[in-house]
Amino acid sequence: MFPERFSDLPEYAFPRLRTLLDSHEPGGEPIVMTIGEPRHAFPDWVRDVLAENVAGFGQYPANDGTPALQQAIADWIARRYDVTVDAARQVLPLNGTREGLFNALIALCPETKAGKRPVVLTPNPFYQVYAVAALAVGAEPIYVPATEATGNLPDYGSLPETVLNRVAVAYICSPANPQGAVADRAYWSDLIALAERHDFQIFADECYSEIYRDTPPPGALQVARELGAHPDRVVIFHSLSKRSNLPGLRSGFAAGGADSIARLKQLRAYAGAPLPMPLQAVAERVWQDEDHVIANRALYAEKYAMADEILGDIQGYSPPEAGFFLWLPVDDGEVATMKLWRETGVRVLPGAYLARDVGGHTPGADRIRVAMVADKEEMQRGLIKLRDCLYR
Repeated sequence: MFPERFSDLPEYAFPRLRTLLDSHEPGGEPIVMTIGEPRHAFPDWVRDVLAENVAGFGQYPANDGTPALQQAIADWIARRYDVTVDAARQVLPLNGTREGLFNALIALCPETKAGKRPVVLTPNPFYQVYAVAALAVGAEPIYVPATEATGNLPDYGSLPETVLNRVAVAYICSPANPQGAVADRAYWSDLIALAERHDFQIFADECYSEIYRDTPPPGALQVARELGAHPDRVVIFHSLSKRSNLPGLRSGFAAGGADSIARLKQLRAYAGAPLPMPLQAVAERVWQDEDHVIANRALYAEKYAMADEILGDIQGYSPPEAGFFLWLPVDDGEVATMKLWRETGVRVLPGAYLARDVGGHTPGADRIRVAMVADKEEMQRGLIKLRDCLYR
């Protein structure tokens, strides 16, 4: 009586982590460095905007987003990427980006490709919603290694032609979670050319785009427009969770070709959960402001420097280009996670919990993911304990 398509899903990463650790006492005051939940302060004026618009909780929300929120997002895309989009036809505000990354596949993935079961490509390791979305639409998920050998980004072009001809959608996360790698213009150009040649869409998860060291990461939509790609070739997904330290706001957006966004809106009218009106007002204001984003990025720059200083002499340490995760080498991710918890109280995530076994190999099994989201003092204590426990 239950569907088989989800029967072999592993337990989600964080319940799995609790199963691993919670029957063991921590070896010190717990320092949580697992989940990517930003803990920097969000702008003070968010409270004022919310209070000014609280009466909006008495209305059903605008399903496609208010025109003002759509325009604020379109204006941000223009400022950030120098790409002009039609606010009403090419932007869809989301109730958290996860909603869009999942529902976009339902709305846009065809039932067949080249007369066969469609393929959905995902990096490995990856954000787990990609795989579940593929299974939900009956597509075949193919997990492509994103390891040090491939620059921590998947080499989709290395796949056989027989596979590429069946690809309907390729997910790509840049800056990458968990590795912190950035797809440069050459990478995007090659991927977009591949998608044009084999006629598939690219779903670009760019939620970490505003947290970087020096140079703003290029965007998929930006490069697609420069190349003159098909207007619906790329759909981008962004969020206020990381950019603005507002994970509880559940506000993001999808933007792309008008036909793709129209299909997303059509599905959303039946199955979506639009953002409440007061929160849409907050999101509108937040997308319009860059000062808090610059201040937030400066805090992460200090954390990058701290991590480089504490961990820089570890063999295999690779400083992240962007995002707020460290992807650290160990012999065995689960063993290292357990040791760290039981001896120090520092809580991290085994890399294998973000990946799938393919051919007997799980990318990330020899890694731990460390989230740099706590305040600097707590993060410093945690990284020193981690270094002394695992690498000395």
